[in-house]
Amino acid sequence: MSPKSHLPPGPKSPALLQTLRSYTGEQRGFPALVQRYGPTFTIRLLPGPQTYVLFSEPDDIKAIFAGDAAEFSGAGGNEVLRAAMGDRSVMLNDGAEHRRMRGYLRPAFSPGAVAAYRPVVEELTHAEVERWVPGQTVSSLERMAAITLEVMLRLVFGVSEGERLEQLRPRVLRLAEVGPVVVVGWLYPTLRALPPWRGHAANLREVDALIHAEIDARRAGDRDKDDLLTRLLTVGSDGLGDEQGPLPAQELRDQLVTLLLAGYETSASALSWTLHELARDPRALAAAQHAADEGDEAYLEACVKEAMRLHPIIDFVARTLRSPQQIGGWDLPAGVTVAPAIMLAHHREAAFAEPEQYRPERFLGDGPAAHTWIPFGGGVRRCVGASFALMEGVVVLREVLRRFDLVADESSPTRLRNITNVPGDGAPLRLLARASVRGTG
Repeated sequence: MSPKSHLPPGPKSPALLQTLRSYTGEQRGFPALVQRYGPTFTIRLLPGPQTYVLFSEPDDIKAIFAGDAAEFSGAGGNEVLRAAMGDRSVMLNDGAEHRRMRGYLRPAFSPGAVAAYRPVVEELTHAEVERWVPGQTVSSLERMAAITLEVMLRLVFGVSEGERLEQLRPRVLRLAEVGPVVVVGWLYPTLRALPPWRGHAANLREVDALIHAEIDARRAGDRDKDDLLTRLLTVGSDGLGDEQGPLPAQELRDQLVTLLLAGYETSASALSWTLHELARDPRALAAAQHAADEGDEAYLEACVKEAMRLHPIIDFVARTLRSPQQIGGWDLPAGVTVAPAIMLAHHREAAFAEPEQYRPERFLGDGPAAHTWIPFGGGVRRCVGASFALMEGVVVLREVLRRFDLVADESSPTRLRNITNVPGDGAPLRLLARASVRGTG
């Protein structure tokens, strides 16, 4: 069969309307587009407008992730992140520059490094959960964000105290906790002089000033700390290498902001969805509590993975074509953005029976087939911190579930914050003392 030489079908509504629907939570309408147009369809989003072709079949997703990184630009698909993360972010570069950046970041997330970080996660999680009281209701999104931000601050800077970090903490929170309208508006520099972008631009300048001050202080002082900033400061020296020498301050800043934002916000959302689903399902909660008591970390990890399947943190990843490509029988021109649709792939009946049901057991044993579960992306741009995120999830779940029974009275809606899907109501949890704990008094 000869390949199709035109774009897959898709809605004909104006790009502005399609953009608003995609960035205001109505991206949950994607299943309706599958029903109408099939598993591959085209949408148009501002700025530009840019043409996106969304794919959800495993073979097509595999082809995109396996594509030549020089021709499938991941940086082009992440343009919306440039204002916050910066031009030198690993997420905003391709080709040799991207490989160079991943090369010096990868050791910080090796198996040995992740194991070394675990005591930090345990300490900070214990300190947070120790403040919880049976009978109270907490926002799981807020409390998980409190844990994951402290974890990232400790891992990036080595400490979670000090005047500079006290000033940085609320500014990083504000940087992440913005609505999609603000995010899209960042793509238009002229808007940055107007509210609400003006306030966010000022906040970003304050974040930059604090991080640059920390970089300057650390370069002039002690480098004996075992944290990510120290690791980055040693790049290009002592044979640890970067052929271009030590990283310039702006590149350090951009990678630190990328690590902070990507490492805290996505994990907070994944964990809040996990706790929410367990609190809505007594069977799954009992199994997870048993796993926490017995140290069955495979089951706890399966709980996190299933929540990430059911509630993808982002709906799709994007690669902008620099040359014509054939994918899924479609001949696509250069300039089109091809997007493995995470949310659609995770809800395919062919891959996950009764996909709307929360079933951690899907991830035990061999788990799902390749390219059907893709929360961390894939190919050369797969999230470098994936193993760390799963370790963090296991540690947090074990600490919470050993102490509390959890109840969620209502199903939480999905809301888009920044570019991530979060529980729209914060996923409130009622905390009850574990029955075994109540019985020992």
